[in-house]
Amino acid sequence: MTGGDAYRLVYGEADFLPGLIVDRFGDVLVVQLLTLGMDRRREEIRDALVEVVGPVGIYERSDVSIRELEGLEQTKGPLYGDCPRHVVVTENGLHIKVDIVEGQKTGYFFDQRENRAAIAPLMTGWGVRSGITLQEVAADSGDAGTTVLKPVNKSGKVVEFPFWDGATVLECFSHTGSFTLNACKHGAKKVTCLDISEHAIESARDNVKLNGFEERVEFVVDDAFQYLRNQVKGVEERNARAGGKGDTSKPLTAGGGRTFDVVILDPPAFAKTKNAVKGATRGYKDINLHGMKLVNEGGYLVTASCSFHMRPELFLDTIKEAAADAGKILRLVDWRAAGKDHPQILGVEEGHYLKFAIFEVRSRTQL
Repeated sequence: MTGGDAYRLVYGEADFLPGLIVDRFGDVLVVQLLTLGMDRRREEIRDALVEVVGPVGIYERSDVSIRELEGLEQTKGPLYGDCPRHVVVTENGLHIKVDIVEGQKTGYFFDQRENRAAIAPLMTGWGVRSGITLQEVAADSGDAGTTVLKPVNKSGKVVEFPFWDGATVLECFSHTGSFTLNACKHGAKKVTCLDISEHAIESARDNVKLNGFEERVEFVVDDAFQYLRNQVKGVEERNARAGGKGDTSKPLTAGGGRTFDVVILDPPAFAKTKNAVKGATRGYKDINLHGMKLVNEGGYLVTASCSFHMRPELFLDTIKEAAADAGKILRLVDWRAAGKDHPQILGVEEGHYLKFAIFEVRSRTQL
């Protein structure tokens, strides 16, 4: 792996070590022992990692329910050396503060590294679309005849905001705010970072501050399903008023009404068992339907599913149904899986769990 000091070092069956996960966070390793066999080899695994990798510390995060299938209790704690609760690592040129003790899974999701970087082309070009152009204007120095190139809007006013060409972005299920960070790095104008967890938002806030993006990010603690519905209700009410229905002097009763150039949906697994697929399908359809309704014309829906039981064909069919109900046409511009540090072995289908798609969103009525 290149471009950082954090990655998945051991990925279970795909690295011929079923039941063992090892994530590297700089000088600290975080391990998960998911099977009885690996649990019985805890000391040997620790010693081997110390000998081969030479970490400062090793922390165990075997506090996952899958262990109970083999009669094992959930457990976590230090296995070796110095294990600070928070470690700062680098990914895609960004600084990430990770909580290895209380963060989800091992503290961070490496499987989306390349996918997070893939949103870069979506983050600029929006000022130009709105009619802002670079024009020669008189220099601030006051020297007669001296001009400089500056962005000017359709009203002829100079736009002073440095990220005038950037996208407005909504990231739902933000966790540590990793997509928010990548959006800001690549020029986003404004990002709304949303998660239902106070702990997650605090982690995201720390990371935004660590990278100097505070002025462009707002944080929302809310249920993503409800937030998306409220924004859509506001949009629909505003559109109804524009059509001559309703009192335009009053505020929107539904609240919300915001739209975005890019909407990012990276939810946790909705289907952890085969029996949960039907309910999960409803959940994926719900967030994608409302999410795409909030995308400005010609903008992008970035959506993912990490549920193994939600197979790729079903995931795409679900989004297709959502688009039909929303009156949208989706153009698939990128389709990805887990990153390079999550290799796949043919025949071991459990490794083929992550689906990641970028869609351009258009309204049927606009075509």
